[in-house]
Amino acid sequence: MNAPNKSGWKPDMQVSEDGLHNGPSTTTGNRALMLEEPLIFEIGHAETTGVDLPEIDPDAPNRLGGFERSEPIGLVGLTEPETVRHYTRLSRQNYGIDLGFFPLGSCTMKHNPRLNEKVARLPGFADIHPLAPQQSVQGALQVIHELGDWLMKLTGMPGVAMSPKAGAHGELCGILAIRAAHTARGDARQVVLVPESAHGTNPATAAFAGYKVEDIPATPEGRVDLEAIKARLAPDVAAVMITNPNTCGLFEKDFREIADAVHAVGGYVYCDGANFNAIVGRVRPGDLGVDAMHINLHKTFSTPHGGGGPGSGPVVFSEALKDFAPLPVVRKTADDSYELVEEEGRKHRGQSFGRMTAFHGQMGMFTRALTYMLSHGADGLKQVSEDAVLNANYVLRSLEDILHAPFADSGPCMHEALFGDKDFGGGLSTLDLAKALIDEGYHPMTVYFPLVVHGAMLVEPTETESKASIDQFITAFRSVTERALAGDETMKQAPYYAPRRRLDETQAARKPKLAWQDPEPSA
Repeated sequence: MNAPNKSGWKPDMQVSEDGLHNGPSTTTGNRALMLEEPLIFEIGHAETTGVDLPEIDPDAPNRLGGFERSEPIGLVGLTEPETVRHYTRLSRQNYGIDLGFFPLGSCTMKHNPRLNEKVARLPGFADIHPLAPQQSVQGALQVIHELGDWLMKLTGMPGVAMSPKAGAHGELCGILAIRAAHTARGDARQVVLVPESAHGTNPATAAFAGYKVEDIPATPEGRVDLEAIKARLAPDVAAVMITNPNTCGLFEKDFREIADAVHAVGGYVYCDGANFNAIVGRVRPGDLGVDAMHINLHKTFSTPHGGGGPGSGPVVFSEALKDFAPLPVVRKTADDSYELVEEEGRKHRGQSFGRMTAFHGQMGMFTRALTYMLSHGADGLKQVSEDAVLNANYVLRSLEDILHAPFADSGPCMHEALFGDKDFGGGLSTLDLAKALIDEGYHPMTVYFPLVVHGAMLVEPTETESKASIDQFITAFRSVTERALAGDETMKQAPYYAPRRRLDETQAARKPKLAWQDPEPSA
């Protein structure tokens, strides 16, 4: 088994007064199958190598073209078994959706169907190259086109851009299209309005695009203040960015009226579609007056977060904005083949603002999302949103009697339930509850977001969890909540059973130690 750390550190396993530690310490620091894993530099040495290479012939021609290594790189040499064991042991300390319930609010950590993974690994998709001749990748172009068609139908929007790599990238895409539309009519607007209940990337995106950002307050019910928006609308407002359903887990019931008011002063409506999974198959954002909306394929259509490369955040556009969408775009020709319209084909894309990225993105995201759509069908996608909303409301109503639920009376929540840390005893905080939840075997929910709720805890069960798994989570959550309300001081030291105890998070963020240093030699 792996040896003790050279530093001599190992977990404290002595029995303590609180009874939370059991059993004596071990020589290695291991705890049965919970292995105390040393750093890779503590296993191998830079002076050794795990492979057998011939000596370099000093007379051999130099093919490095001036890029010769000037000094040793200092990487350790390990044998293959050492390497495999090290990274396998580390992987066992990760928490993932394949291990258990992952209740991250606003992030939708749902099961990724294995059918999607199988399709994404088909050689024609997995081995594709962005510079392959178009006639050799007709199937891939068809997938991108069909996925875009599904997205337009589900949202009720006539235009789509498939190239943005992620949600925030999609936000920027939508805002740049809005700016291009204003520029085309000689209208230099400077302000973007962003409600308090929006995702945090919304104001950052608007500011990055050069706009002045102004906040719009939320009502006591957790929704956008309609009257505040109407009062601020003026000829200098380029757009309003609204997350719907919002980050408080609520549907913006005044959305249509807000959109009409924005359009009346010549502005555009950007909808953060990250939470589309709560309404897919039931509500078409285009019918609400949305002009641009990004869609996180990982949140609504089950692709992994990242998935081994760039993610995907397609953007759908209204009739007013579709001609300003970025290139490239896949177009179906008269003979039912597909072509990639790029700069030289701009006549097919009107007043496009240009490109967001060199290529379309990761093919694996497109194949997974389209597979998910085809396997569910329109009726299945409708059930997806219904189940997501049902599960979230089940969590909300099961815990509102013990946890502060500030918007429990604002009507049904959508895909996520929001709680606060009101009435916690003993100076305990949301962070302490989250750390105690780790000891119960759960990755904590999203904490301290949204900012409109003190000590926020945002729980999203998604549609893929069974009632049994949600019931078990609710039981664990109630248990740690009861301890927090009672002021259980032991929670301030949680987690006790994780591979690592609690860090000083302030110092970890401000003064991170990211480089390996040999420990000082013992005297």
